[in-house]
Amino acid sequence: MRVQTGDRVGIGGLIITGSAPKQVLFRAIGPSLTHFGVPNVLADPVMELHGSGGFATITNNNWRDTQEDAIQATGIPPTDDLESAILVTLNPGAYTAIVKGQNNTSGVGLIEVYDLNQGSASKLSNLSTRAFVSTGSDIVIAGFLLSEGTGSSRVVLRGIGPSLAPGSFPAAAVLTDPSLELRDSNGALLIANNDWQDNPVQAALITAAGLAPSNNLEAAIYATLPPGLYTALLAGLNNGTGIGLVEVYDLGP
Repeated sequence: MRVQTGDRVGIGGLIITGSAPKQVLFRAIGPSLTHFGVPNVLADPVMELHGSGGFATITNNNWRDTQEDAIQATGIPPTDDLESAILVTLNPGAYTAIVKGQNNTSGVGLIEVYDLNQGSASKLSNLSTRAFVSTGSDIVIAGFLLSEGTGSSRVVLRGIGPSLAPGSFPAAAVLTDPSLELRDSNGALLIANNDWQDNPVQAALITAAGLAPSNNLEAAIYATLPPGLYTALLAGLNNGTGIGLVEVYDLGP
């Protein structure tokens, strides 16, 4: 995502369901994206982790600041000292990771969350990314890894825009007509959707899952996927721009 300032910072949400706490690692990546040919990266990410109730907000600027040894022990520390990471054990519930640039800087950044104890009686059942959706390489891209055993999982993806207004943002600020693509690890297009009711079969499955978007212009995809890496691309129809939200729901086998 392109991390900007104010309402246009990068926001990653997740929901943990089940009955047991789960250890997760959050990473905010910027400088090391240059090794993959990404231009205009976020030079110095800062991350905040928020939860509900009495959860105390956790903030990290440079990952070596406070948890260096523990993060190293996970085997997946950030590769640049200016990147951020938070290692934490979370009870089931909803959490939000906010990524900003140090000193209000902007650039392309990445929010990641890793499940470090997949054998626990809980799971990451929902992941979401909210950011400003621009055009070209500055659309919002959400990647996810399905690694639950060897069977397939049912997944619903949603591209949300209009319904973010007027509750969260003014109508002029949101993505008015989101479009969504689901691609595999090779970049091949699996399914694309503009308006979630375009395909009656898909619409019925999404509605039965209780995940029908509240605005007809929003996008949604229902898919049964084998384990692997996938990418959801959120863009605006006809190069529209605005604040948008891409969500991934894991409905299980």
